[in-house]
Amino acid sequence: MRVTSKAHYALRALLDLANHEPSRSAVSLAAIAERQDISLSYLEQLFAGLRRDGLVVGFRGPRGGYRLGGRPEDISVAQITAAVSENMDTTRCQGEGNCQHGAICLTHHLWEALNEHIRGYLQGITLADVMARVTESDGSSQSGHEERIEAVEQLQGSVSAFREQTESN
Repeated sequence: MRVTSKAHYALRALLDLANHEPSRSAVSLAAIAERQDISLSYLEQLFAGLRRDGLVVGFRGPRGGYRLGGRPEDISVAQITAAVSENMDTTRCQGEGNCQHGAICLTHHLWEALNEHIRGYLQGITLADVMARVTESDGSSQSGHEERIEAVEQLQGSVSAFREQTESN
């Protein structure tokens, strides 16, 4: 399992919107694309899914753009990844249970439990959580949620390495 650019870029774009939310004005995709160094056409594709799931609201006109579809405290990272069609599945069979010649493989339940853990974890992290920064005396800013996000990314790397090793055997 890997978190692809869709999830990374969608989260960055929504964090950008959330940072501009206090102004209550719509933010153009072009402005987000420039600030976040993301292709405008790619953002348009991502925002189609985000809009469909109600995570963003579009406004037309000369001062048009997008605003969050809810409060940052109410939008989870899991909702964002689902809206951009990210499949966060660690099983080879996409949960079907037909991983080994039509039957459940020996490690299926392990990967399925990991899926549930990751989904629950991402459901418990909101945009507001990711935005929150705890400034330490040394000037670094990293909240406990960010540390957990880093831990999940490390776990994903370990899972990928394990999969590659087991596939080569």
